[in-house]
Amino acid sequence: MSTVAFLGLGLMGSQMARRLAEAGHEVTVWNRTTERSTSLADVAEVAECPATAVKGAQFVVTMLATPEAIEEVAFGEEGMAAALAPGQVWIDMSTIGPDAFGAAAARLPTGVIAVDAPVRGSVPEATGGRLQIYVGADNSTFQLVRPLLSTLGQPRQVGPFGAGAATKLIVNLSLVASMVAFGEAMALADALDLDQATILDVLADSPIGATVRAKRANIEASEYPPSFKLELATKDMQLVDRAAEAAGLQLPAASAARRWMESAVAEGAGGQDFSVVAATIANAVRDTNGSPVVVGEIA
Repeated sequence: MSTVAFLGLGLMGSQMARRLAEAGHEVTVWNRTTERSTSLADVAEVAECPATAVKGAQFVVTMLATPEAIEEVAFGEEGMAAALAPGQVWIDMSTIGPDAFGAAAARLPTGVIAVDAPVRGSVPEATGGRLQIYVGADNSTFQLVRPLLSTLGQPRQVGPFGAGAATKLIVNLSLVASMVAFGEAMALADALDLDQATILDVLADSPIGATVRAKRANIEASEYPPSFKLELATKDMQLVDRAAEAAGLQLPAASAARRWMESAVAEGAGGQDFSVVAATIANAVRDTNGSPVVVGEIA
């Protein structure tokens, strides 16, 4: 068993930290919102700041929302970086992209091992230890972190340092694009007067079937309890756009999906599940009288 500092206790992080503690690891937790930390006081030690949390830990795990959050937690006042020592392992499981991860890793004290290991899955997978974990590391480092990460799900070595963070962008591009395709398909089905339940059955067996099966209940109820928050999915698509631009690529489908997500955020839905974009699409392709908009008139 290992000593672990876990920083970032959102919907996912809180379940991941609890799972590590209940597996027998000695876990210290910290979160910017104190209430989330104290909710784990029954299984973990609660630290007052990131620097205190990481002292003496073999592994330091961060599960934070944005590159800006990583910057604050690592390098802000009482941040973790100043307290890290050679031989400690920082495992970033956030979705921040390879550039932000690499820049943060380069500023850590000499001798600190940095591993990017973002995850695919939501709260049920985090609770049940079924996350897909994309690890960027050399072989020896992968073997070092694999036992710990296996408690949380299925770690997969996807390449060297930075490859995990990059792979997560690719995965989330396909996930969000699939959800947007689902939303547009349902808008077209409605315009063609097709039965919703029948179309959902058909789409569940289509190439986007996994997304349809996961989000069907939300679409049918027009309710979107957060599993993967829209605001986080939108941030991820913005990271995809930046990565593509840096690589000299134009990705029109990715850009279109990002714009749909940003439209949904602008409507105030950021805290809901990202499947709420289907409602934004349905509303946007109809005029105020409820009649279909002519395709050429859509902005």
